[in-house]
Amino acid sequence: MADKRDYYEVLGVGKDAGEDEIKKAYRKMARQYHPDVNKAADAEDKFKEVKEAYDVLSDDGKRATYDRHGHVDPNQGFGGGAGDFGGGFGDIFDMFFGGGGGGGRRDPNAPQRGNDLQYTMTIEFKEAVFGKETEITIPRTETCDTCVGSGAKPGTKPETCSVCRGTGQQEVVQNTPFGRMVNRRACSNCNGAGKIIKEKCTTCHGAGKVKKQRKINVKIPAGVDEGAQIRLSGEGEGGTRGGPAGDLYIVIRVKPHDFFERENDDIYCEVPLTFAQAALGDEIEIPTLTEKVKLKIPAGTQTGTYFRLKGKGVPRLRGYGQGDQHVKVTVVTPTALNEEQKDLLRQFSGVSAAGGSTDGGQQEHHESIFEKMKKAFRGD
Repeated sequence: MADKRDYYEVLGVGKDAGEDEIKKAYRKMARQYHPDVNKAADAEDKFKEVKEAYDVLSDDGKRATYDRHGHVDPNQGFGGGAGDFGGGFGDIFDMFFGGGGGGGRRDPNAPQRGNDLQYTMTIEFKEAVFGKETEITIPRTETCDTCVGSGAKPGTKPETCSVCRGTGQQEVVQNTPFGRMVNRRACSNCNGAGKIIKEKCTTCHGAGKVKKQRKINVKIPAGVDEGAQIRLSGEGEGGTRGGPAGDLYIVIRVKPHDFFERENDDIYCEVPLTFAQAALGDEIEIPTLTEKVKLKIPAGTQTGTYFRLKGKGVPRLRGYGQGDQHVKVTVVTPTALNEEQKDLLRQFSGVSAAGGSTDGGQQEHHESIFEKMKKAFRGD
């Protein structure tokens, strides 16, 4: 853990940062290092680091523990449970969770639950908004059909270990200056299984499980966001000795959109206005997630003004209705004027012809906005 960077440093916030500041910093950095946008060699690692920092600092309990103990949780650590994926994730699996046992003697022949699996799915911006249904293929272990999980050749069965008598443990007695000590360890004859398979199944070679490619239908609900987790019960690794299968956790990544940006259930976009539209007012057409709508621009609108389109945002994942769309207008500075237009502007502003252009490179920015709007109108 010593090589981990401080979580506050990773997100670029102070230790007194509030929930909104942490969330804003995470979204900014997640977009910056998203592997589908940033092709740098270290982008994937930085994205995981940012995600891990946010998972801890956005949770009041984990944050309090981190503030007291740093990266080491005195009980089990931040990465210690099935379903806690704070440590990041790979392209397919990072892979096994669960399967741990508590103290005390474990019956080696008792049913055991299978391990959980994790799958990372990258979807388009609008697929996250509206949801989708798709099929994925995952590799996982399942009970061997030939031996029905026993590991023994059909017609035979495992025999009880003669050394540990089926307990899976051996007792080792040692005489010490402090007295006689008895230690228990896994049986060396059966490796803790409690049984010996003399004739192994030719399909699974005694393991009782086989690796298979499993096709699973997945429904992504409308309104999911970056980092959301979907749990599919019983779709993880197969259990042992009749135990239940583990679960499959699907972690969602969302590709950025060229025109729209998302903040929780609200959508943000930037729209250019001409000087005349801003000064005199106008009615313009705005692309939304589902359609084109009319937006009335009042006379005298200033650059940077926001307008709200109620109910044009993202469907609420755990509730009714939708968020809103916020439209920021930016006034475009004209750069290619004829003499008549220039004279009219001089008369309007009351300045001399010596003023010159003060475009400051804004034209390139506005052309970029126009291109993004065109794509949005086309539904890209």
